[in-house]
Amino acid sequence: MTKIGTPLTAAGKKALLCGSGELGKEVAIELQRYGVEVIAVDRYPDAPAMQVAHRSHVIDMLDGKQLRETIEREHPDIIIPEVEAIATGTLAELEKEGYTVVPTARAVCLTMNREGIRRLAAEELGLPTARYAFADTEEEFGRAVREIGIPCVVKPIMSSSGHGQSVVRSEADIREAWRCAREEGRAGAGRVIVEEFIRFDYEITLLTVRHSGGTTLLEPIGHHQVDGDYRESWQPQAMSPSAREKAREIARAITGALGGYGIFGVEMFVRGDDVIFSEVSPRPHDTGMVTMASQDLSEFALHARAVLGLPVPGVRFIAPSASKAIVVEGDSDKVVFGNLGEVLSEEGVQIRLFGKPEVKGHRRMGVILASDESVEKALEKAERAYSRLSVEILPR
Repeated sequence: MTKIGTPLTAAGKKALLCGSGELGKEVAIELQRYGVEVIAVDRYPDAPAMQVAHRSHVIDMLDGKQLRETIEREHPDIIIPEVEAIATGTLAELEKEGYTVVPTARAVCLTMNREGIRRLAAEELGLPTARYAFADTEEEFGRAVREIGIPCVVKPIMSSSGHGQSVVRSEADIREAWRCAREEGRAGAGRVIVEEFIRFDYEITLLTVRHSGGTTLLEPIGHHQVDGDYRESWQPQAMSPSAREKAREIARAITGALGGYGIFGVEMFVRGDDVIFSEVSPRPHDTGMVTMASQDLSEFALHARAVLGLPVPGVRFIAPSASKAIVVEGDSDKVVFGNLGEVLSEEGVQIRLFGKPEVKGHRRMGVILASDESVEKALEKAERAYSRLSVEILPR
């Protein structure tokens, strides 16, 4: 039986977020609705979740010593990883010592390393995946590209949001793809995966919730990416009955193998009735921000409920909805959003501004949500709202 005491007292229930971006911020808010004491941890100060948490710490989460010291000092009831760049080996050690890592330390270790999750999916579970090969040196990388064939997709085995990802479309792209994967991944230089370029009709995220009452699969989410980074998503994605069932089978299989409680974002490519597994995240997914408009329980509310050991009797779908990422380009610690009255002038439109302290290059700084009678109309509404938004980049 789940019990929750009063926060900031000896009876309180503590949750520590490893990663405090926009997704972590929404998880923190949902946990606090249950009276949970939230500690936000990230590599930079004033991250979005830190702005709503009870307290926060700035550390290098890839440094196992710093991570351990912070967790031992806070002694949380639940450790919730929210990003890939974490010393996962330390989390595994802490779990053995009695700490609770959600969904499990094994799931975090496997999914935050593309090699681990790909081998689990393809080699252990026999799920359909793209062909792949790994490389540690530039020489091995050249052989892997020739083995998989051009075009192919190149990624660091540990990264997110498209960091370090590129497509090799000709021999001339090979050297730059190697440099990009080695230097722009969030965990620094390391092993690289080369994947077959899958030609698909569309790609989906199937949010899957493992909770004390069983497993709940949500309506499929379609999405559009640019260089591996999400730009817009919509729910529901239309699918043939055959493809839909195959996707659900894949989601059940991979999340069942990973175990634990929480929400998983299972990414898949769909071509006709064929469904090909791509990746899985053991936490809320960026494409799933659309659920803040489309469902009575968002992916963040579902994650909070699940990790607290609470059941999910059902999820009520409200309306076809869309999300559009607000991506800002520039170099500033003073970004100002304007014309918000016009942005919100249509019924069924919402906006979330994440409160990220700065932008260098390009960064997702907010999201527009829209609902309507169809996905197509929701996407058009989100685009209209986005076109009305003004963004001012002030000098540092």
